[in-house]
Amino acid sequence: MFEGLFQPMHLLVIFFIALLVFGPKKLPELGKGIGEGIRALKEGMKDSTSEQTKSPNSETKNTDLKS
Repeated sequence: MFEGLFQPMHLLVIFFIALLVFGPKKLPELGKGIGEGIRALKEGMKDSTSEQTKSPNSETKNTDLKS
């Protein structure tokens, strides 16, 4: 279904449309924002998996005695 979706010609057309829509000054800012978002997502996923491997049973029991 998605065979050949991202061929070089398709990517050039997408880049050209983005250049027309956002302009040459906003395009680097847009790319930087997308890159930072992807980086943050990867860090969040890595932190999430490391927390799950540290304590799979993260339920805490309350053992306080009331007098």
